[in-house]
Amino acid sequence: MKAQRVSLWLVAAMVFLWSVRARGLRRCLISMDIHPVEETFQEIKKTIQAKDTFQNVTILSTSETLHSIKPSDVCCMTKNLLAFYVDRVFKDHQELNPQILRKISSIANSFLYMHKALQRCQAQRQCHCREAAINATRIIHDNYDQLEVRSAAIKSLGELDILLAWIDKNHQGTLAA
Repeated sequence: MKAQRVSLWLVAAMVFLWSVRARGLRRCLISMDIHPVEETFQEIKKTIQAKDTFQNVTILSTSETLHSIKPSDVCCMTKNLLAFYVDRVFKDHQELNPQILRKISSIANSFLYMHKALQRCQAQRQCHCREAAINATRIIHDNYDQLEVRSAAIKSLGELDILLAWIDKNHQGTLAA
């Protein structure tokens, strides 16, 4: 009887610790509704993708880079991808159409907001970067660097739907309504 209580207590303690850890990870996930960002991108997708002259090249989905990311690396990979878009893609893209530029700026501001939230989590040591996430990020940067800067920016903007779908899938249930 006493052994059953001890084992039951151990199981309960393990479940409790796991749930606390899971809640800690959830705090580092995106706390905004990604769907308006997706809708904004859908409004400009055809225009952006029409400028893409390298239809057979991909930056984000090469060798299943995003699909191979483990749940423990989602926070880091999301932070790295948001930084990649904020620091490189949005800065490298030169848009002449003011309506398209406004929508891209809106997406960039949303990415910056999400990136800063994940940076705070990393500062609190709740968003660890393991080797797999670092390698996947390196592959994406290498793919980007293989193209001329403007072409790479257009290609990456045209692949926003891949990134947004990945964020949505990996942050399900954690987005604000």
